[in-house]
Amino acid sequence: QVQLVESGGGLVQPGGSLRLSCAASGSIFSIYAMAWYREAPGKQRELVAHIPSSGTANYADDVKGRFTISRDNAENTWYLQMANLKPADTAVYYCYAEVETSVVPGIRSRFQYWGQGTQVTVSS
Repeated sequence: QVQLVESGGGLVQPGGSLRLSCAASGSIFSIYAMAWYREAPGKQRELVAHIPSSGTANYADDVKGRFTISRDNAENTWYLQMANLKPADTAVYYCYAEVETSVVPGIRSRFQYWGQGTQVTVSS
């Protein structure tokens, strides 16, 4: 089994900063892609930031220059550093990973996993 546990959400004033963390554990051979998504009330879940094994990160246009995604492969952990937060950033944030694991003994397969979500609220 592979489990993603995220943390770091909370209430912050506009212009403030937060750092979200996601740690993967279980039968992990490798993690190919790590990402962060967010879901605001009444809106679809959207991709915020993505970082593949190559290390070249991609960001949604409305967070580019403010958010930074990074990964620590040795610890199977990745982060989302959020700066200059705006009320529009308020959402539940979910971490995501494409993981090479073994569900059937002796066979390696790539599966998608999600964290449980953490609330980020930006308000004065």
